[in-house]
Amino acid sequence: MLLLRFALSTVCVGVMVLGASVVSGQDYPNKPIRLVTSGVGGGNDFVARLIAQGLTVSLGQQVIVDNRGSGTAPGQAVYQAPPDGYTLLMMSNNLWTGPLLYKAPYDPVRDFAPIALPTKAPYILVVHPSLPVKSVKELIALAKASPGELNYSSTSTGSASHIAGELFNYMAGVKIVRISYKSSSQEAIDLIGGQVQLTFFDAGTASRYMKARTVRALAVGSARPSALFPGLPTVAETVPGYEAKPQINGVFAPARTPEAIIKRLNQEIVRVLNLQDVKEKLNNAGVEAVGGSPEQFAAEIESEIAIMSKVIKEAGIRVE
Repeated sequence: MLLLRFALSTVCVGVMVLGASVVSGQDYPNKPIRLVTSGVGGGNDFVARLIAQGLTVSLGQQVIVDNRGSGTAPGQAVYQAPPDGYTLLMMSNNLWTGPLLYKAPYDPVRDFAPIALPTKAPYILVVHPSLPVKSVKELIALAKASPGELNYSSTSTGSASHIAGELFNYMAGVKIVRISYKSSSQEAIDLIGGQVQLTFFDAGTASRYMKARTVRALAVGSARPSALFPGLPTVAETVPGYEAKPQINGVFAPARTPEAIIKRLNQEIVRVLNLQDVKEKLNNAGVEAVGGSPEQFAAEIESEIAIMSKVIKEAGIRVE
């Protein structure tokens, strides 16, 4: 009996030590980490791969990028994963603005723990070079002359590019038809090929195609000109009050992930963002490194949800 009690007490102590170790993050990580994101070739994918490369070095474990398409698919793959820091999510604004327009299987605030906000990038209004417009004013005139004949592309419903396009329709008083895509790579292929005529690309994506001269940039969607795109006017110069919220690329863990692990990941991601070569790659792609604390990121999400809820309601943006 004494031996049995000793054995049981040893097991209990072992479990307590293991639990304390997990909560404190002392042995984290001790196996590869999966960073789930949207489709290959988009802004999320670009930033995710930079972060993954840096974390692999600093954490001493492989960080694998797992592409899951658009919409709710990436979030679904993460929100029910064990909250142990080994399944993470890299997503943009669509994670929390999408559910304002459709029913998602998760609550973006309740089911995810914000870790860090690596980057921000304005949206750029671009057109296929064959479209006979070189300014926002000319685009509006063409759209009004042929209502319903022009089209724009966006990824999933509720994405920032979708809201940017519908807000443009509403504030400019035009009807440009939305063409929805499941992946940003296919969207880009069709825009370059002329199957669609215009879109609001995140700056990282827009920058690549602008340099290749496969798209023509008309304006930046932010309220103020962007230092990343000198000389490019804002949409608001032609459509007063227009503002497309910048794309935010954020890293999340499942809710209830230990605070020590969240803190460790935040510190390492911020460290990666401060590396000179990473900064240069982001700047060359038209993307601004941010960083910040988990609390600051959470506050930004809550603020954007409040703002975009009002925008969606006033502009009558809905799922078609």
